[in-house]
Amino acid sequence: MDASYDMVQRCQNDYHASNNPDNTETMFVVGDEEFLPIKENSVDLVISCLGLHWTNDLPGAMIQSMLALKPDGLFLAAILGGETLKELRIACTVAQMEREGGISPRISPLAQVRDAGNLLTRAGFNLPGVDVDEYTVKYESALELIEHLRAMGETNALSQMNTMLKRDTALATAAIYDSMFASEDGTVPATFQVIYMTGWKEHSSQQKPKRRGSATVSFKDIQTQFGNQS
Repeated sequence: MDASYDMVQRCQNDYHASNNPDNTETMFVVGDEEFLPIKENSVDLVISCLGLHWTNDLPGAMIQSMLALKPDGLFLAAILGGETLKELRIACTVAQMEREGGISPRISPLAQVRDAGNLLTRAGFNLPGVDVDEYTVKYESALELIEHLRAMGETNALSQMNTMLKRDTALATAAIYDSMFASEDGTVPATFQVIYMTGWKEHSSQQKPKRRGSATVSFKDIQTQFGNQS
């Protein structure tokens, strides 16, 4: 499923070109995560790979994913985290303050790691899990990075923004980026933080925390036991 008809059509063409060796029944759907076209309690697994950061209502999209799952169904998602492109954000902020006297974000806002667990819990998922990876990609210059982001469609999607990046501001951004972050080989790094989230729809077979005060062994006794062994 994708919001872009052209992207769905491309995936469908590639799928049919592969001759579908395992005869898996596959449907291709043009849809929006915020208005998920999937019936409640109808699927075992929902996977989202680097797409949820585009939604206007991230908690709502995750709630709809939870509702679409069958009991004990798994939600598995990867989203870009708030540390993504931190070098570009810093360089662009400094350049805009120097050249324009103000700031207009050039990159869409992204969720922080601390938000991921809260989002899973708010959506009603059980046994939430969060993991983080950071990837560093090297570019010849900051201007090459900006062109790459434009080609990917990963610049700022906010409706209220200054759409024009002035030439002198862009050049100042590149110069500041190079002076602050350039590597010894002359390239500039770009950090991409990926937050992985897992959550399960409630089911009676899942493990549950014990009632408060039901413990039969105290941590003090455990500490004493292991302390004596050492």
